[in-house]
Amino acid sequence: MVSDKERRKELGDFLKIRRARLSPKDFNLPIGPRRRAKGLRREEVSQLAGVGITWYTWLEQGRDIQVSSEVLEAISRIFKLNKEEMEHLFLLGNQPLPSATVQNERENIDRVVKNLLSQLAHCPAYVTDEKLNIVDWNKAAVMVFGDFHEMDERNRNAVWRCFTSAEYQNLFQNWEDHAQRLIAQFRLAYTRFVGDEWFKTMISELSEKSPQFYKWWSNHEVLGTPCGKKTIIHPVAGKMIMDHITLQVYDAPQLKVTVYQPRQENETEEKMKQLLR
Repeated sequence: MVSDKERRKELGDFLKIRRARLSPKDFNLPIGPRRRAKGLRREEVSQLAGVGITWYTWLEQGRDIQVSSEVLEAISRIFKLNKEEMEHLFLLGNQPLPSATVQNERENIDRVVKNLLSQLAHCPAYVTDEKLNIVDWNKAAVMVFGDFHEMDERNRNAVWRCFTSAEYQNLFQNWEDHAQRLIAQFRLAYTRFVGDEWFKTMISELSEKSPQFYKWWSNHEVLGTPCGKKTIIHPVAGKMIMDHITLQVYDAPQLKVTVYQPRQENETEEKMKQLLR
């Protein structure tokens, strides 16, 4: 684990390097004949950011001082940081990203992911968040797994529906294997939120409603999201065989896209096309 001292040193080094890359000309600052500093001087950055020179010097030296989100935003603008660099700066400064930045980025990510889902026309695909809530989906996913538009928030949670919906359970030829893998993924997700009220309520209610959940949850199995093969028994199309893979969204690691790819086996591709007509 990185210590606070190491984090502050990394922050100071980052600021010094980025400061050296800027020119006074970028800010219409005078360049005297005796100037030796490469890039901006510390006092110039402190003036542009609206902070004291001593305080900014301590920041670059890795001193144990507190820095606010507002100051980090100002430094980000001065240093012309891109999204990744800004995120790096805020993490080193031990501050959350500005809500406006997060919101704008989330809107862009949502648009890109939605476009991806629409491109996967014949592949059932959906997006889950860090709690395994299904937050987006395509038409193919609706045709196979049910109309998410008509479900309430609880039933759009993958784990809840897996253990409480007989309709959903009947879709899988080997539901127990599917459910045990899903509960192990849910356990791994829970690791980041131990003690969280949402998880505590969900686990408690699932344990009451599903004996299988109660039994398997106590096993403490953990699992990621490996790719594999699923056999689905669809009430209209019949037996369909699909490969499935789950991909993490780089710019929003809390989001994962799960894609079911119809195989030629058992005429699954043609059956999906028929369902979508």
